[in-house]
Amino acid sequence: MTDEPVFLPGAGGCGPPEAQHLALVVAGRKLLLGADGHFPRIADLPGHSGWVPLGTLDGVPAWGTAPPEGAEPAVDAWNGKNGRWTGWPVLAAELPTPLAALAGRAVQVITWRHSHRWCGACRAELADVPGESARRCPGCDLYVPMQLSPAVLVAVTRPGPAGLPDELLLVRHSYGPTELWALVAGFVEAGETLEAAVHREVAEEVGLALTEPAYFGSQPWAMSGPGVLLTGFTATAADPTAEPVVDGRELVQARWFPLDALPAELPPAYSISRWLIDSARAAVRR
Repeated sequence: MTDEPVFLPGAGGCGPPEAQHLALVVAGRKLLLGADGHFPRIADLPGHSGWVPLGTLDGVPAWGTAPPEGAEPAVDAWNGKNGRWTGWPVLAAELPTPLAALAGRAVQVITWRHSHRWCGACRAELADVPGESARRCPGCDLYVPMQLSPAVLVAVTRPGPAGLPDELLLVRHSYGPTELWALVAGFVEAGETLEAAVHREVAEEVGLALTEPAYFGSQPWAMSGPGVLLTGFTATAADPTAEPVVDGRELVQARWFPLDALPAELPPAYSISRWLIDSARAAVRR
């Protein structure tokens, strides 16, 4: 049994916003939280409008909006209560998984609506489609759903030398948190399966061939952009003697590490990348 709240994403079916409903205000990649780490209620933010349905948390509807013109209002505008703007990486690390998932959906939905205000065909202003995460053009009837951006990441292992523990392939990127040792990852191309994307990304970035990837799990990942869905896999190197060769563009380093001697600079504990790494490490200890 668990006492964690249950978040169910959705785009409608809960009527208009009510005073006791949850309110998620998004400014860029930041959200407004109370000093106690809780989301405000609609009643706490009387000056806000344009609420968009996000789903329910333990049956309580949650709504998202953005400050006027994308500005960050003073936190003392929160009906006299203490509040703070919190960046997405910090928020995802602080909150339980269901609350982080709700916050991630708020970032994705509000950011997507901001970047999809106008019709790309006739330039008319788009309107929301009731009950859907979609917009429609009243001029030419163009239908614009909120699209997901699937990406893959893979924990690649190989047998260790002379009966030593297996080794895990870790890489360092030329962008983002460059100090971290992470997994090979990349976006899925149109017409490509998830498994084919794993093979292609590993071949392109480190020049290795793999056995058939095995599905591990998935995680929405607003940190990489609106609608990003990470799908994790495990695989082994087809040639256990092969060494990685970085592409020199996205990656600057790639190394095999013994699973019982991984570096300290790993992805954060709330990420599927870390879940994959910890799962591989746990398999060695059993």
